[in-house]
Amino acid sequence: MRKLIKLIDNAVAGGLMLAMTLILLTVVWQVVSRFILQDPASVTEELSRFLLVWIGLLGAAFAYRQKVHLGFNLIVEKQPKARRKWILSLVEVLVIVFCAATLTFGGSQLVSLTLELEQISASLGIKMGYVYTVLPLSGMLIIGYALINIYNLWLAEDGSEL
Repeated sequence: MRKLIKLIDNAVAGGLMLAMTLILLTVVWQVVSRFILQDPASVTEELSRFLLVWIGLLGAAFAYRQKVHLGFNLIVEKQPKARRKWILSLVEVLVIVFCAATLTFGGSQLVSLTLELEQISASLGIKMGYVYTVLPLSGMLIIGYALINIYNLWLAEDGSEL
């Protein structure tokens, strides 16, 4: 199980690094083509916008896994250890419910609808449903990470976290 989780973590990290590299190259090319060549590229703005959406949503899942999301821990940290486990578990369950309803279910509906309506992006000519697949993907990742967090809270021995 640890190997699978590590593989997923590495895939997300690698995908984010690739997307960041692509967005950097895309924006640099846009600047070069607009100001130096005096002939702005037509696809760079749309590509960079789509990459930014993917970076934002996959980055949120990755940040959630790394536990670097912003949080208000002042109240939780002042609680006894047993109560803190229950509060943190409740937070994880709320995250699961939100991600299941909004990102996974709602995102899947959006992907399905845009693929059914055959919406095509203006410059790149790709189906918008493919762009929106990041919604259910990041939702499933965050749900998986929340389940791992619950496991680590209740079942992991010292030093054996997933």
